[in-house]
Amino acid sequence: MSDPALAADAVSLTIDPLTQLLLAASLAFTMLTVATGLRPQDFHFVRAHPTSILVGFCAQVIALPLVTLILISILPISPGLALGMIIVAACPGGAMSNLITKIANADAAYSVSLTMLSSIFSALLLPVAILFWISFHAPANSLIEQINIDRTGFILRTTFILVVPLAAGLALSHFRPGLSAKLHKKFMPVSVLILFGLIIAGLTSNSDVLVSHGAQMIPLVVLHNAVAFITGGFIGYIFLKDRRKSRALVFEVGIQNAGLGLIIVMAELGGVGEAALLVGTWGIWHLIGGFTLASLFRHFDNRRTA
Repeated sequence: MSDPALAADAVSLTIDPLTQLLLAASLAFTMLTVATGLRPQDFHFVRAHPTSILVGFCAQVIALPLVTLILISILPISPGLALGMIIVAACPGGAMSNLITKIANADAAYSVSLTMLSSIFSALLLPVAILFWISFHAPANSLIEQINIDRTGFILRTTFILVVPLAAGLALSHFRPGLSAKLHKKFMPVSVLILFGLIIAGLTSNSDVLVSHGAQMIPLVVLHNAVAFITGGFIGYIFLKDRRKSRALVFEVGIQNAGLGLIIVMAELGGVGEAALLVGTWGIWHLIGGFTLASLFRHFDNRRTA
């Protein structure tokens, strides 16, 4: 593992102004895609199940970042990797969690409602949450200070880029639900292509960093993702009586919007190479881990009913 004292070993990506503008546009488009997928019944579900929604929401926005903070405090990893892990943990649940939840025979309505709430929370407070959790880890916080980002500007710019498309999407979903649903179907594949395009571009342009840190990064991502799944499952088992909701929480905590995190790293946080590669690697692995786990749940269900 890397020496935690070597804050400078987090390679920074060089990003020109045009690329930064395109990344900001991608960030806004990602949030618009999420918002157009929301439906009035998602809000009705929240009102009808306040306790389970509160448990799931706290698991996402408090428990996962807290467990991540404990993990990076124990493991001897570099500040750049720690930063990437914190950013992943602070991001909202990804839309893929809803699909994987369905495959796992879990409560899809619960999953969708949690994704909606975490996305709204992130649009309003994601940059604040990232800086808040980073402040508890001295090496990652020092790295942010070395990057010398304008923290107030980061909060204001990112919040604006997230809130405006979210508000537009919510308004469209409320007043023109049919059009919103059609746009969501068209936007989703584009968002997925943007995510994988960013991941591929990041991996190829920083192959030297991937080679030097891959042996450490990949097991770290697998471990972090496994801890996220376990955290969701444990909280669901303790606080939720409904087995299908408990199972849904496994994926809602374990599947994060890595695309959102990757764009933030590259556009707003100095393009820290290690953090970008970790978030990008998470974006690939959590789907592999999520689909595998969902298939196992489905297999066990089939054997139980056979």
